[in-house]
Amino acid sequence: MTEFQTLRESIHQEYREVVERRVFTVTGTRADEETIDQLMETGDSEQIFQKAIREQGRGQIMDTLAEIQERHDAVREVERKLLELQQIFLDMAVLVDAQGDMLDNIESQVSSAVDHVQSGNTALQKAKSLQKNSRKWMCIAILILLIIVVVIVVGVLKPWSNKGA
Repeated sequence: MTEFQTLRESIHQEYREVVERRVFTVTGTRADEETIDQLMETGDSEQIFQKAIREQGRGQIMDTLAEIQERHDAVREVERKLLELQQIFLDMAVLVDAQGDMLDNIESQVSSAVDHVQSGNTALQKAKSLQKNSRKWMCIAILILLIIVVVIVVGVLKPWSNKGA
């Protein structure tokens, strides 16, 4: 029963809006509540609209109708453009979100690269130190080897030099 009452009130409200539009179309002014109620009770709104068409001529009514249609089309176009604008903003939000993730990834990669460069510098310093030590030990080994060679050569040549004297 409540649904019926709701439906009845909805239909009554829609009819009221139709009557208001008709009165505005015919007279060009907004009607007060009493006039609208009276037209709804008597059912004269249709007759008044038909009478206005006969009296004012079809041309003026058609012009008014065309103007109303034009306004309606303009409103629909604005609505369409607003929906497009909304879609653009949604697309921008998705791109900004994706770019944010990409920037976070780039930042972490740069941080990782800095860490690797620092550890590489440490390894290079260590290698440089090891290379210096390696050269030092190589020189010491060569000197020891030369000393051994000199001792051997002197040891081998000394007995020969004693035989010839």
